[in-house]
Amino acid sequence: MTNDIVDMLDRRVPLAVGGDRRALEDVIALVRPRLARYCATRLGNLDVAADDVVQDVCLALVTAIPKYRDMGKPFMAFVYGIAAHKLADAGRKATLRRSYSLESVVDEPSTDDTPEEHAIEGEFRSEAMALMATLPPRHRKIILMRVVWGMTAPQTGRALGMSAGAVRVAQHRAMNQLRAEMANFVLLSA
Repeated sequence: MTNDIVDMLDRRVPLAVGGDRRALEDVIALVRPRLARYCATRLGNLDVAADDVVQDVCLALVTAIPKYRDMGKPFMAFVYGIAAHKLADAGRKATLRRSYSLESVVDEPSTDDTPEEHAIEGEFRSEAMALMATLPPRHRKIILMRVVWGMTAPQTGRALGMSAGAVRVAQHRAMNQLRAEMANFVLLSA
């Protein structure tokens, strides 16, 4: 940065801090080209326009200048500090909204399970069925309707000829019984 610009900033920044609108405009005009180079260099391959980040930095600078206090460092260090935060924000946003090619999206889920996955799934299924078999038939139906099928208590009650409150109580008892059975199963298999 040339000495002329540094001198101008040294004269205009205190005025901008004091609320001089024209001085603030001058400060923004002086730092904007340097910010553009700084942001363009730091953005690299991110899918973010440097101009957008520069605009964000300038807006933040307008808000921050009244609070600026000269701590013996160049004013541009203050500006670059704000820019670093805005660049980090832009990088996070770019990562979140990164688009993917539709060609990489599979139309249907893969059915290529390994034999090991089939064995584990079969084991889980048989254990779940054995646990459900420990429940009385009405409790088993309530668990299926409420937990597996996602029915509400009133819907389940209408289907089974019970009140919604009775369904909730029965479901609570059934879940407690399943927890107790699972605890026994874990103790026996250990």
